[in-house]
Amino acid sequence: MTDDRRPITDRRAVVVVLDGVGIGAAPDAASYGDRDSDTLGHVATGVGGLVLPALEAAGLAKIAPLAGMRAMPSPRAAYGLLEPRSAGKDSTTGHWELAGLQLSTPFPTYPSGFPTEVIEEFSRRTGRPVIANVVGSGTVVIQQFGPEHQATGAWIVYTSADSVFQIAAHEDTIPLAELYAGCEAARAMLVPPHNVSRVIARPFVGESGAYSRTTNRRDFSVEPLGETLLDALAAAGIPRTGVGKVDDLFARRGIDGGHTTGNADGIRQIANWLRSGSGFCFANLVDFDQLYGHRNDVQGFYRALQEFDRALPALVGALREDDLLFITADHGNDPTTPSTDHARECVPLLAFGPRVQPVPVGRRDSFSDLGATVAEWFGLPFRGAGRSFLPLLIGE
Repeated sequence: MTDDRRPITDRRAVVVVLDGVGIGAAPDAASYGDRDSDTLGHVATGVGGLVLPALEAAGLAKIAPLAGMRAMPSPRAAYGLLEPRSAGKDSTTGHWELAGLQLSTPFPTYPSGFPTEVIEEFSRRTGRPVIANVVGSGTVVIQQFGPEHQATGAWIVYTSADSVFQIAAHEDTIPLAELYAGCEAARAMLVPPHNVSRVIARPFVGESGAYSRTTNRRDFSVEPLGETLLDALAAAGIPRTGVGKVDDLFARRGIDGGHTTGNADGIRQIANWLRSGSGFCFANLVDFDQLYGHRNDVQGFYRALQEFDRALPALVGALREDDLLFITADHGNDPTTPSTDHARECVPLLAFGPRVQPVPVGRRDSFSDLGATVAEWFGLPFRGAGRSFLPLLIGE
């Protein structure tokens, strides 16, 4: 393909990221402490076998053996596996790599909390004191520090094994607008060497002993450090629509967003886009990760898989002649391991469309191969860090 070829603007493509739904440890998982992680495999075993008829028919169990699922001899989708290539295992890194941008250096993490100078600067910029500065699960942190927060008006700041600066605040104590402004202040000050991947607003409500997080979460990511598929699509004049936190992960560069209240809302937005949208849709369904992986809730994780499985036939049935639909993930989050954090895993790949041949696309050595494939589908010269497998899908 030459650079002077015009983009193909009457085609559409959808990438749906099942957040945290990995399918086995990556080759370098041991260096991340994730040698034994296998999100889908362990969930399948943990629930006594998966019953996911739509994903089974698509060929999910042809990617890797999964208890309860058959490796269909004639799958309805093309199927394969993507290995992570970028350094790190957070959502920002995974989505960027899917869009063709790989990182050689991981974002910084803080296993002992943030340095004093970082906390003091954040307090100075926002005019409020800070409490906590711990590493932990957000649901535990708000129960532990919520009463002090409400009594003092101090920010609750915490982190995890991922590269995140999380700010929790009760919606009746600190208004959402101020919480978001505080996150923007943190994002502006967190520059190298403290350039964390994401600043996350974590609002909550309720009373002491019964606090609960709301759906008003917002992610404030660093801006992509190079060209992505979204930039290439934007330059070609092809519309880009985000569903879920995707726009946040790209710092709203090259994509408009539609935030969601959960997977059900995200699935509705994808279905609406398939009815009337154009160009490219990049969607994230976060409940697998946020509600279940991080809380080691195996049964909840399975229920979320069942919910998506029930919705999948209608999404596939809405595809037009020149549509591609990809199902994949951004990392693992195995709810059966002692860790409640992301896991360094390979991710599944399923591809649907009227023109798609249900063939194996193999074990790809980078998430970026997906971005390269989407770019070729639209007739763009961009390939990022990936290699397109479009000829395998449509036989061209």
